[in-house]
Amino acid sequence: MSKELSYTIEEVSQFLKVSKLTLYDLVKKGELPVFRVGRQMRIDAKDLDNYIKKHKTNQEPSLTTPVMDLHKNGPKDSHNIVISGQDIVLDILGKHIEKNSSFKSFRSFTGSLNSLISMYNGEGDIVSLHLFDGDTGEYNLPYIKKILVSYPFILINLLSRKAGLYVKKGNPLNLISWADLKRDDVKIMNREKGSGARILLDEQLRINKIPFRNIKGYDHEETNHLSVASAVSTGIADVGVGIEKAAKIVGIDFVPLITERYDLVILKTPKSEGLISSVKEILSSRQFQSEINSLGDYDTSQTGKIIYETY
Repeated sequence: MSKELSYTIEEVSQFLKVSKLTLYDLVKKGELPVFRVGRQMRIDAKDLDNYIKKHKTNQEPSLTTPVMDLHKNGPKDSHNIVISGQDIVLDILGKHIEKNSSFKSFRSFTGSLNSLISMYNGEGDIVSLHLFDGDTGEYNLPYIKKILVSYPFILINLLSRKAGLYVKKGNPLNLISWADLKRDDVKIMNREKGSGARILLDEQLRINKIPFRNIKGYDHEETNHLSVASAVSTGIADVGVGIEKAAKIVGIDFVPLITERYDLVILKTPKSEGLISSVKEILSSRQFQSEINSLGDYDTSQTGKIIYETY
């Protein structure tokens, strides 16, 4: 191990070559101790060393054991939950959950599709999604039905928001459509595979019959909305795909191209009944919706609506 005193979840994830959600779930069960610096979790180097030493034999579940198997031994703390996604609204949701229930929330900043796949593998409690399906024009449900096969779940609307193109102040290249991305004088900053913004771009390229090979900068990636917007602001790229809020934070222009539905999916299990009840109550409350509306650039007209539920 290095001489550093502590590590972030991302650093440990890269070191051990496991997903961040696997680590979050081990934290949730008390398997791996953490401490907080603000809202960031850090792992003490000694605690990580102890965990590794403890699991060198075959008598304990390994770090890569699916969470479904870890559940057989019973969670040490069933009141910790992991909320996956990047929008600042999820921080507000976590605050309300902690205030109105016995749950303690942690954040994972993994993209929509990767988080959904992790949920299928038994990792994560609340996954936020903005996954556009080009064949149906629908958000989220087509992906959930294909990935969460045989799992009962509930899909609840968190909010709606505009997605589109980040462009420089004044939009000097006059970028107004998906087709403009294939121009030779346009360089894009992309999002990572598995993110909602990346899927939106790829689906739009597919249905508009634009080969990704024709997109200059397609292989250049950032892992969040703000980094993409900043790349446009600093001139590293001419354009990026993301949400309106990030453009306003960075101070660049935004070309809205679609209204995306941003939903929450929670697996329905006996242990999640209380969590689902709490989330439904929070999302439907005037206090929560007023707090979201005060941020601007969000539509809460469907917030709390049950989009789909299995029985």
